Amino acid sequence: MIKIKWFRGQWLHITAGKTLMYAFMLVMVAFTSLPLIFLVNTAFKPMEELFLFPPRFFVMRPVLTNFTDLVFVVSSAAVPFTRFFFNSLFVTVSIVFLTVLVSSLGAYALVKFKPPGATAIFSIVIMALMFSPHVTRIPTYMVVNSLGLINTYWALILPNIAVAFNIFLMKQFMEQYPNELIEAARIDGAREFKIFWSLVMPSMAPAWSTLIVFTFVTNWNDFFSPLIYVTSQAMRTLPLALQVIGGGPAGMTVGRAGAVAAATLLMTIPTVITFTVMQGRVMETMVHSGIKG
Repeated sequence: MIKIKWFRGQWLHITAGKTLMYAFMLVMVAFTSLPLIFLVNTAFKPMEELFLFPPRFFVMRPVLTNFTDLVFVVSSAAVPFTRFFFNSLFVTVSIVFLTVLVSSLGAYALVKFKPPGATAIFSIVIMALMFSPHVTRIPTYMVVNSLGLINTYWALILPNIAVAFNIFLMKQFMEQYPNELIEAARIDGAREFKIFWSLVMPSMAPAWSTLIVFTFVTNWNDFFSPLIYVTSQAMRTLPLALQVIGGGPAGMTVGRAGAVAAATLLMTIPTVITFTVMQGRVMETMVHSGIKG
């Protein structure tokens, strides 16, 4: 064992076991970050490096040409790139807000009120987790189409609000909130929504922070939903906009490969920032919500 004097006079004990464990964790972190590193390198590769065979992982001569090409492509498009960005942002933020609200209210009602059939309702939620989302695409499309919502923001928002996993996660976390605090607030004369919003929701911050991360990443990168629910270019989101930047449905043209790489990097940045800001609360939720691996 090696002792090293650390911050504020504390001693850091280094053993062979801890050294091996930290080394292994560093290797795993480096390995899992390889796709992100490759994405960043690709965005700065000149055209000749993009089509090298065998491909190079790291960029040799970084350039900003891909970003200038992206500006040129989006400025010449029929629909401005800012419209695609607005569509993605509006749809994703709306889904995040509504799914946090609906999932939290639903879990609160199931756990704290225990209405008749609460067990059956939760069993249905658990059963829904067993089905792949692709299985429900056809009936969901039929419902959206019958409501006349095709090519509207509602078609992208409504099907993604009440997600089974989100309700399950909030219920697992809600069960740990003390009933005594709720009863005390009721005795003091607080109304039910006031109790939910002012007492319960602040305590559920780790849980709904996790929902924000998962929901934001899933819907920000969702390509399939806009593909089947949207018919006009003005309603497309960023994942579909990459298709336009790449040269249309026929495939990516060689001359726009760099612009696509730059656009992919810019599209990935918001998800990385979101997770980085809230990763502490995400880890806290995994520990306390009963869904540890």
